[in-house]
Order: sequence, then structure tokens, then C-alpha cells
Amino acid sequence: MSRLARDFFARPVLDVAPELLGARLVHGDVVLRLTEVEAYAGTADPGSHAFRGPTPRTAVMFGPAGHLYVYFTYGMHWCANVVCGVEGEASAVLLRAGELEAGHDLVAQRRPGVTSRDLARGPARLARSLALDGTHTGADVCADDAEVHLLEPTTEVDRSLVRTGPRVGVSGPGGDGAAYPWRFWIDAEPTVSAYRPGVIRRRAR
Repeated sequence: MSRLARDFFARPVLDVAPELLGARLVHGDVVLRLTEVEAYAGTADPGSHAFRGPTPRTAVMFGPAGHLYVYFTYGMHWCANVVCGVEGEASAVLLRAGELEAGHDLVAQRRPGVTSRDLARGPARLARSLALDGTHTGADVCADDAEVHLLEPTTEVDRSLVRTGPRVGVSGPGGDGAAYPWRFWIDAEPTVSAYRPGVIRRRAR
């Protein structure tokens, strides 16, 4: 299998995201086949961390493409993204879920007592299974010696099985996220995470 090159990622995020389905995410001895992703379009996307421009946290999202953006959420979880698009215009694909293909014993130590379906069913579980954390932010997945990298699918995904819908936990106009149907997944894959709509939090008067 060939590694995905920088040219693959240096395209519009809505082109890259669905084409990542079926790709293999590799970290050491662990290999995961991606079954679900979400696209985030930077300053054009209210759901993106980079919507209000670059900060020390989000600087990596502004390019170049092919680097990891790994962030901490809810005070307990890491989530991993791959930066896409043109340098200077922040966009990234959140790696939401996947099927474990290699490294089962190692992942079982990291997530004891968890069924194979649930090992990487959701972005925090995925990051934990692959031991990805804040130290990996900025890592170049396209480098020849990349510790974390992505491989082309071994078998082409049937594009008729690719589904799209609102992102998990992200609200859009109207509160239902329908304005941004930028979650992509492979239909009938058991490792795809459950959909949870965003909740609009209003300040108390």
C-alpha cells in the first residue's frame, strides 16, 4: 500500500474527507481502517476551531496540508484531525471512527474490556486506541519517516455506500446542523459512531 501524499491533502476539505474513508491510519504496530470522518472548513465554518482566525492552538490548521491537529476536549479526551487545503486557509478532517486491522493486543491493553466494535468508535476512542495526544500536533503524516501516516485503501470503497449528514454535536442555523452535512461514513459499518445532534447553549438572563 502506498502512503497518501501531500497532494492528496492539499485540496478542498469536502473533496478530501469522503476520500479518506477506507484509508489506513497507522501509528506504530496499530493499523485502523477509517469508516467515519468529518470536514471542518476554518474561517468559513462556525463549527471549526479556526473560525475566528489563528490562535496558538489552531495555528497548525492554517497549513501546510498533511499535518496533524490534535486537540484536548472535555478535559479528558484527545481528538485527531488531518489538515487539508491551501496553506493559509484553515481546514481539517476529524478522524471520527474506524475498524482495527492490526495491533489488537496492544489496543486491548490501552482499552481493556472494550469490544472490537467500540475500540475506535468515536474520535476520542480512536485517538486513545492509536495513542495519539497533544504531542502529535503538527506531526507531518506525509514525511518519509512519519511515525503516524495514512495508507491508500487496500480495497476501493464502494462510493454508493458513502453517506453524508450533519456533524456530531455541532449545531448550525436552526440548531440542527443541517446547513453543514459534512460528516461522511460508510453505510452499515458497525464501527461508525452514533449520531448526536448539537445543543445550542443559551446564556441565562
